[in-house]
Amino acid sequence: MGFPLILMYVFAVIGNASILYIIKVDQDLHEPMYIFLSMLSMIDLLIATTTMPKMLGIFLMDDREISFDLCLTQMFFIHFLSALESGILVAMAVDRYVAICQPLRYSSILTSEKISKMFAIILVRGALVLIPIPLIIKRLPLWKSNRLTHSYCLHQEVMNLACGDIKVNIIYGLFVILSVMGIDSLFIFFSYMLIIKTVLGLVEEASMKAFSTCASHICAVLVYYIPLIGLSVIHRFKSNTMPNLHILFGNVYLLLPPVINPLIYGIKTKQIRHRLKKLYGKIIHRGKNSRNI
Repeated sequence: MGFPLILMYVFAVIGNASILYIIKVDQDLHEPMYIFLSMLSMIDLLIATTTMPKMLGIFLMDDREISFDLCLTQMFFIHFLSALESGILVAMAVDRYVAICQPLRYSSILTSEKISKMFAIILVRGALVLIPIPLIIKRLPLWKSNRLTHSYCLHQEVMNLACGDIKVNIIYGLFVILSVMGIDSLFIFFSYMLIIKTVLGLVEEASMKAFSTCASHICAVLVYYIPLIGLSVIHRFKSNTMPNLHILFGNVYLLLPPVINPLIYGIKTKQIRHRLKKLYGKIIHRGKNSRNI
């Protein structure tokens, strides 16, 4: 298990770092769509760095211990970064809606100032909603076990190890899911309903081109929300026939987006794909030249 994790971590770091580098150095990509993509890549990079090193420690060195405070810190950042990713996916849906439904006003609506304000709102919302999570865990007095089944600290699992009343944790956890991921998914859904309504009124060639610009974002949304919904359902309705299913979904939920998103945008987005080819073509060419010297 250790070697696949190393490969996934390396791929996540290289893939997301490459996208960040390309968007930073290429002035043609300093547009709202790519700015939001760079935010998504940064968040995926942080999620991978928050979780992968400890996972590698477990599988490679059998280091299964973590202090309570460090566990709470990891828990906060995992849930906080997940909330940020959900918010960025909404911002990307708004970007696609404006590009397709209001193309003439695209540059005037999505200005640098408005993009900064959107990101600030997403950041503040995530912090305000998620800061109470470790606090309501820390208030619990006694613990019936200190053994986690996940390879990282997750609120849904840690609260079930407590001997005290966890109704507050259950209610607040549900509130977080509904107020952040639930509302975000509705915004994304309604954005695409409006996009589909607009696209159906276009000629066939224009409608296909419009839909193709949304393909990467739709894939990213599915990669994020399907494991999230699966993990939430499994934690609330555990199956005796497949007791380790929640571990599988937990790992997929955190590891899949950082690994898959760079691949999605590298394949589906023509501008990113061409620049990736150029970047790695130069690296390979330099490597061959250095060997020939």
